[in-house]
Amino acid sequence: MKRLVIPGEILAAKPLRLDDTIVENGKTCSTAIGLFDEERGTMIPLEGQWYPRFGEMVVGIVEEAKLNVYIVNLNAPYKGLIISKYAEGDIRSGDVIEASVKELDKTGTAVLTRPRVLHGGKILRIKPSKVPRVMGKGNTMVRQIQAGTKTSITLGMNGLIWLKGGDIDLAIAAINRVQNEAHVPGLTERIAKMLGVKPESINGAPEEGRHHVHQGEAQHVEEEGIQEPME
Repeated sequence: MKRLVIPGEILAAKPLRLDDTIVENGKTCSTAIGLFDEERGTMIPLEGQWYPRFGEMVVGIVEEAKLNVYIVNLNAPYKGLIISKYAEGDIRSGDVIEASVKELDKTGTAVLTRPRVLHGGKILRIKPSKVPRVMGKGNTMVRQIQAGTKTSITLGMNGLIWLKGGDIDLAIAAINRVQNEAHVPGLTERIAKMLGVKPESINGAPEEGRHHVHQGEAQHVEEEGIQEPME
C-alpha cells in the first residue's frame, strides 16, 4: 500500500537503499515529498515531477525513429510519441524538438503534436516546478534573461530548456540562480543587476519559443545537467 510521506518522515526501522532517502540511527527517512510503497519498499518522489497536460509545450530529444512514429525522451517518467501524420518536415533520431502535448494514452505515453526541430544549441535541465518562475509573469523573467545575454531560449514545461546564441553560459547561470533563489523576494531585481539590464530593455528582447532557428544549420547539441529519464 502506498502512502504519502514528507521530508524527515521515517519510512522503515531498518536501512533501505532508496533514492530521496537518508539513513539515520539505522532508520530510513524520506528527504522529499513522495509516495512510499511499504510492500515493495519503493519511493516515488512527487516534488518536482512533471505530469503531461493537454496543450503544454515541451522540449525533448528524439530517441528512435520508426516507420510511422518517433519516440521522444522527455526526461520524465513518460516517453513522448510523435505520429508521422502530426509531423511536418524531416525528423531524425537525436534531434531536439519542441512540441505540444495532445494527450496521455493508456500506456503512460505523451502523444505530441506540432513538433519543430531545434537546431544546434544546448539543453539545460531544471526542476519542472521552477519553470513558471523562470518564465516569470507575462514572460518577463525569461525575456529579461534573453535581453541580458542575447540568447534565444525555448522553455519546456517538462523542465528541459533549449538555449542558442549569445552568452549561453551567462544565461545558464541566470536560470540556475532563478531556480535556486525562487523563494527569495527581490529575485527579478537581482537577476537584472546580474545581467546588467534595465526593465525597459526587456521590451526589445526576442520572445521565447519559435524564433531564430535556421533550418539549414547542422545539428549539434550539448547537454547541461540532463539526466536519464525514470523508468
